[in-house]
Amino acid sequence: MAKYIGAIDSGTTSTRFILFDQGGNIIAYDQREHAQIFPQSGWVEHDPLEIWERTRQVIGATLAKAQVVASDIAAIGITNQRETTLLWDRRSGRPVYNAIVWQDTRTDRICRQLADAGYADAIARKTGLPLATYFAGPKIRWMLDNVPGVRQQAEAGDLLFGTVDTWLIWNLTGGKHVTDPTNASRTMLMDLETLDWDDEMLDVLGIPRQILPEIRPSSDPDFYGRTLNSGPLRGAVPVCGNLGDQQAATVGQTCFAVGEAKNTYGTGCFMLLNTGEEIVHSRNGLLTTVAYQFDARPPVYALEGSIAMAGATVQWLRDNLKLIETAAETEALAQSVDDSGGCYLVPAFSGLFAPYWRSDARGVIVGLTRYINRNHIVRAALESICYQTREVLDAMEADSGVPLRSLKVDGGATVNNFLMQLQADILGVEVIRPKIAETTSLGAAYAAGLAAGFWQDLDGLRGNWQVDRTWQPQSDESARAAGYAGWKRAVERTFDWIEDE
Repeated sequence: MAKYIGAIDSGTTSTRFILFDQGGNIIAYDQREHAQIFPQSGWVEHDPLEIWERTRQVIGATLAKAQVVASDIAAIGITNQRETTLLWDRRSGRPVYNAIVWQDTRTDRICRQLADAGYADAIARKTGLPLATYFAGPKIRWMLDNVPGVRQQAEAGDLLFGTVDTWLIWNLTGGKHVTDPTNASRTMLMDLETLDWDDEMLDVLGIPRQILPEIRPSSDPDFYGRTLNSGPLRGAVPVCGNLGDQQAATVGQTCFAVGEAKNTYGTGCFMLLNTGEEIVHSRNGLLTTVAYQFDARPPVYALEGSIAMAGATVQWLRDNLKLIETAAETEALAQSVDDSGGCYLVPAFSGLFAPYWRSDARGVIVGLTRYINRNHIVRAALESICYQTREVLDAMEADSGVPLRSLKVDGGATVNNFLMQLQADILGVEVIRPKIAETTSLGAAYAAGLAAGFWQDLDGLRGNWQVDRTWQPQSDESARAAGYAGWKRAVERTFDWIEDE
């Protein structure tokens, strides 16, 4: 009998493969980075073939570490960076262009043209999304319009579109072209009510329907397909779980009840609030998205606050400014000063996402004096993650009418205990970290395991969730309010930096 569930977690900066047992414990894993490609200002790309190669490598390395063979694995789940857009030849499997990453802003002109034509309201009503460069639909349109020969290939039926989940499933299964509602809901092309591609949206963006994958449940007992008999997962393992990374973290945190919320600290920062089977349209700059769909049951929806730069801000300190050598250094450096000395860093490097949706914004560091040193800037970078989360939480409370009294957190940055204390102080609520912080991978495993019968129901998954540590607010309300007011002033300085051409 198979003893494990495997989860492929293909993120913005790296790919990992994790084996979980029935208690949701990590048995073994491997992780490898892939290149970040910046062809020009505002453009961010990945090499799809490198992502697939890293996936093969981490699967093989994990199986070797655990001394596990394919027959020991009951099923495979996939979770992925969302919105990142790929087109490839359906016969050769070769990408026609690099993957355009969710952070990329090259589609700003397309989005402005759609806004000027009056489509913003229809897009928000049908898809739950604002008209922004973040999403996959405009990225497809850009490739069709700008990569030579691509539109002709698409209209001839020779090309396939997918976000990273679809690309990996296609390669793992030898050609199954599928996605799930959580990823499809991030394209600006799917109707939230029908969970199908919307003809009006396809017409508005000029995208041929034949390039799009089939939308299947996030946890699918009928399977998307089975792994090939070649490669590291020889033995026809069912691939039957698929969730966009933030929805996967929601499932991994077992936020199955209406009103439960989580925040993931990764490359970006993403807070999701479960709204149940009701579609709640935001009035305060949040997204309406699909949280998950298990088997043939009705989909569960969520409100989401998306922040582009969280862990990526720390990466920028390391790679661009050379202020640190490793992310782990930030904890001690930030703790070495009492505060940020009046300095604020607003990392609007690709514009501002929730709740502003300002593609014209760019990053700023304000409040600089000769007193400010490296430690203050590092602390300001960590504070920027927490302040952006505060803005999203305020919007979420305004939309839902429910004040959050605690926040479940996960993701790589949650190992920084000082950051988590900062977050509790800036929010004024309890912050809770689970024992298994890799909840994104765990959510993908749960989706696959439910489909394969490895786990029986949601109550069984809730039983696996355990608290590792909590943080209580230690700052007083006046200090919290003053710091937040300064942050708001700093954010205003980022507006209108990019002018219309």
